Amino acid sequence: MMEDRNGVCHLMEESEVDVQTGQTQPQTSSSKGNWSNGQCVVSIPSFSSLNPSFDLSLCRAKLERDGFQIPVKDMEAPLKAALDVPSVRRYMVFNSALFHFIMAPVLYVVVWCAVFSTLHLYITVSDYWVLCLSVSLISIVLTTAVIFILHHSNKQINMNLDVRLIQVNERMVKHKLLVGVADWVHNCTGNMQLYFLYWDMSRCLRTLTETLEGHSFMTTDTQSKLKSRMSHLVLVADVPAVDPEAEGSDVEQQSEEQRPLLGNEDGGCSTSPGQRGSARVTSSFSLVPDASLPAQAKAYQLLMTYSAAYVKLLVSERLSGTSNLRPRRNHCSTATLCLCQFIRKKVLQ
Repeated sequence: MMEDRNGVCHLMEESEVDVQTGQTQPQTSSSKGNWSNGQCVVSIPSFSSLNPSFDLSLCRAKLERDGFQIPVKDMEAPLKAALDVPSVRRYMVFNSALFHFIMAPVLYVVVWCAVFSTLHLYITVSDYWVLCLSVSLISIVLTTAVIFILHHSNKQINMNLDVRLIQVNERMVKHKLLVGVADWVHNCTGNMQLYFLYWDMSRCLRTLTETLEGHSFMTTDTQSKLKSRMSHLVLVADVPAVDPEAEGSDVEQQSEEQRPLLGNEDGGCSTSPGQRGSARVTSSFSLVPDASLPAQAKAYQLLMTYSAAYVKLLVSERLSGTSNLRPRRNHCSTATLCLCQFIRKKVLQ
């Protein structure tokens, strides 16, 4: 590892650059050397709050302007597979901050009417203002509780969105970028954006690997923590049906180090000419790192699993020290909770 004049660490060993393929990626160091971890390289707003979609061609133009040459199979194809699905778009609408903002007063009115009609049948009061005040207080408490639960759930990894971006970040991290979707409400208007943050994963990977190696004396306890806190995280992907006769030869040709950690890395985005049009099956991959994996492979899988959730929380100011992050395009998040500490807090503590 070496550090340039701007304090950005560059890894000299290819094993940490790309755990999956073991191959170094061509980098334009002159243009990327000015970035620091956590800086927003590109943010693309959604076309509509009711039909979330992003202009990936504009995104590519902005990334190329900043020196990031990313193949289509590493950006557009996986992003379309992850986000450009009608069911995912509907989920993004109903789980957005704008929908929760609109739902709050509607929920208050519904709860108020329900509580008032119920209490009015069983409680007789001479002064209706006392009853109305009591009903209002109860409705405020119930509505606040629901909003708090929804707000707390948004701080967790999103099964329908963050998990779908895992395979995208597996490709983008080779280009020192992380992708995430964040939204908030500003001036009663929803703001949903696709964020690309610069992130050199080498330092986080090394730190988290050392942490997992430090837990080697309590491997059973660490693995039980991972299973209890990540057992609900499952990646569902469509994979081509494999010919049993050809499967044996493929396994022999593909070494253990070259296999994607999260199962089917391509996620159905690119297939060989012989597999196009063939039958596809839906497979589920558990995101709990296997106990037999080395510490570095476990660390890489944990980083990829929580990368999109971390980006979402970082840019939407839900982590400490992230004030005024959104308005500044090149804001550096050195004061924020780093990714490896975020993962330690989520699954190891």
